[in-house]
Amino acid sequence: MAPHTVAVNPNPVVRTQDLYRGFNGRTILSGLDLHIQRGEFVALLGRSGSGKSTFLKALAELDHEVEGSGTLDVPENRSVVFQDARLLPWRNVLQNVTLGLAGANDAGRRMLREVGLAGRENSWPVELSGGEQQRVALARSLVRDPDLLLADEPFGALDALTRIKMHALLRQLCARHQPAVLLVTHDVDEAITLADRILVLEEGSFIEDLQVDLPEPRDHGDPRFGQLRRHLLSRLGVAAH
Repeated sequence: MAPHTVAVNPNPVVRTQDLYRGFNGRTILSGLDLHIQRGEFVALLGRSGSGKSTFLKALAELDHEVEGSGTLDVPENRSVVFQDARLLPWRNVLQNVTLGLAGANDAGRRMLREVGLAGRENSWPVELSGGEQQRVALARSLVRDPDLLLADEPFGALDALTRIKMHALLRQLCARHQPAVLLVTHDVDEAITLADRILVLEEGSFIEDLQVDLPEPRDHGDPRFGQLRRHLLSRLGVAAH
């Protein structure tokens, strides 16, 4: 499957050019060029050690311990969702959603309704399931109406059925709020299910940049889904089954 050409908007939300990151003389990211548009959902695949988390940390401007160069333009209004929800156990659900935001209780309640947790405002994190905790983390990220949402394997610790529900929720929320999204994942099926565009990172360089031209909702039984899955697995060095 040949890669599609992605149209470049002159005013992207994210722009990197010749982005380099290294640590102790070892190159981690090598001259990356990337534009992400508002409302565009981009998934980043790669083997362990390929530089995925380093790239996400660069976009989040959290990579203070590494050497860097090149152009990096990211919006100030950005949020990060991690694999673990990182909720404060001594604050209730609403307080976790509105953490650091003054006078945002009404917005926090609206976001909790959007993620399906209306009525749980006064619950404590320990009372929530893993999926519910990740819903709170999504609400906390989106209540800020970010221009850029960075997600670092946010569903990796969830069971398969909960993960399917969270996929549908995330697509719905992103369609409604229209942030630019970069999702780091090891899961090829997750990337195809969620993304408008898929990047593959290998040894610090992009080796694929594919537009996902499949109808919504994505059907795993669609032959085109299977074709794209096999192509991506081969680029990741994995035999498809």
